[in-house]
Amino acid sequence: MRIEQQPAYVLHARPYRETSLLLECLTRGHGRLGVVARGVRGERSRLRRTQLEPFQPLALGLLLRGELATLTAVEGVGMPARLSGDAGLAGLYLNELVVRLTGRQDPHPLLFDAYARTLARLAAGESLAWSLRRFERDLLEAIGYGLQLRHDADSGEAIEPAACYRYVAEQGAVRCVAGSPHALRGSDLLALGRDEMPDSGGLKDLRDMMREVIRFHLGGGELRAWRVLAMAVSRRP
Repeated sequence: MRIEQQPAYVLHARPYRETSLLLECLTRGHGRLGVVARGVRGERSRLRRTQLEPFQPLALGLLLRGELATLTAVEGVGMPARLSGDAGLAGLYLNELVVRLTGRQDPHPLLFDAYARTLARLAAGESLAWSLRRFERDLLEAIGYGLQLRHDADSGEAIEPAACYRYVAEQGAVRCVAGSPHALRGSDLLALGRDEMPDSGGLKDLRDMMREVIRFHLGGGELRAWRVLAMAVSRRP
């Protein structure tokens, strides 16, 4: 199948054979695709490797046969998101999260749009923690694992802002006593559901909750980006 002018971002690239690259790309109409970019590491390539950098909005021409697509054309369609420092690490976290939690050739146009919005937020200097929590929430929703942020999973009653809950990945929010492991305020769950940024304590608790949920959907696995982010924080004066 020939695909023309497909909106896409490159998530990851690695050398493939002598002069090519194997890309993982997030496309709007076809989901995550494995793409062979033939000859782009060669001196005479008509396609430039610099056009295939992460965080650059692209329009790709592709020939899709079986599991992998072959790159036939690439065009930048906007300014790349300029991410450096912590924002750059956050962008790499987004990319790893998409690669690890999505299947190939499974379209998620809403996820593509959420990814583009998040890059713009990171480039604009918005809160990194809140930008990542919003993206994690939207990613889980897009792939069919949406969070239950309005009702207690046990009782079915509305979540109370002043009460404490722990989030069980396969169930939802379950009421608990303050001080319990992984406890967080009902107000923070409601804020995430309403797209309203909580305070710094709430952001930390939501980060811990999201890690547990993501770890569950990874089958107990870890993300390399978590270790990289932790090391970056530990090295600060």
